[in-house]
Amino acid sequence: MLKLTALDTADLEIISAHMQDAVITVGDIRYLKTAGIFALIGNRFLWQTQKPPYERRRAGLSFDRVLSAKSHRILQGADDAVLSLLAISFTPDEEPSGTITLTFSGDGAINLKVECIEARLEDLGPAWETPNLPSHER
Repeated sequence: MLKLTALDTADLEIISAHMQDAVITVGDIRYLKTAGIFALIGNRFLWQTQKPPYERRRAGLSFDRVLSAKSHRILQGADDAVLSLLAISFTPDEEPSGTITLTFSGDGAINLKVECIEARLEDLGPAWETPNLPSHER
């Protein structure tokens, strides 16, 4: 079971690697504006599994100290729409503030304006088998 905290760019890159190819439904994404929290729950792919059967695990990812959240090419009312997370990156403004970008397949993105990097990734349950290996070739 994985439990990680990110407080800088290097930490965020580790979380990004663990969340690469996570599948997330739009309905499992929340921005709590007054609390400054952005959170999602998704099924992350366990890349350390080298051959079939592959595995996925339910995980929660949250970002604190979020000032704003904006989406691009994500239909917010479509709660059952499935997104595939490709990467999480940080672009600094006046450090430690900046923008955290969650990049999804199909040119979708969520940009989080943050005071600083403060993220957590935590597995929420056991892994299950999947025959499918994510592919980025299309």
